[in-house]
Amino acid sequence: MADQLEMLEETDKSLSRRKFIKGVIAGGAATYSAGYLFRTGTVRAQSGAAGSVERLITLNVNGQERRVDVMKQETLATTLRYKLGLTGTKMGCDRAECGSCTVLLDGTTHYSCSVLTHSVRGRAVTTIEGLADADGTLHPVQQAVVDGAGFQCAFCAPGFIMSMVAMVDANQSPTRAEAAQALSGNLCRCCDYNKILDCAMSAADYTRGV
Repeated sequence: MADQLEMLEETDKSLSRRKFIKGVIAGGAATYSAGYLFRTGTVRAQSGAAGSVERLITLNVNGQERRVDVMKQETLATTLRYKLGLTGTKMGCDRAECGSCTVLLDGTTHYSCSVLTHSVRGRAVTTIEGLADADGTLHPVQQAVVDGAGFQCAFCAPGFIMSMVAMVDANQSPTRAEAAQALSGNLCRCCDYNKILDCAMSAADYTRGV
């Protein structure tokens, strides 16, 4: 009889422990599920928060639509060189001083090292790679620079050429002083400014068909 009572007590204890463990597991699962739901809601809310920036964007570069993954703090110079492979855009000072990274945005010169890529969506970006015709015919400005051998190391040449293109688009008959003013945002480390200005004047002549 005593043995039967002991067996019943042990059975009750085991059932109680089993119920307790099940209760703990069930409670933990419920807590985790609730936390997951709230966490998911928070993440969704953050993804659509004000100021968030879409990373995969479309740019109009040299007349082509280019789809590219861009970080919100990324500059246009970085995107052009390292994402799109347009290495004609040079990075010199990287602080909007030397002009080697000059590109055209809707026909106007800009330092691409100081322009955020996200800000140029919907605008026409032109780099030096986009100046020549499809058959390889050089732009008149490019041809003038080739004919005049206007640069020594030529690191700064792409930026100067883009500034010359903007100059002749705005004024096909500039004076030398006006050409110097138009190119004043570009620096030449070789200081060969006289030959560069000669090329700029020739570029204007080529543009007029002289």
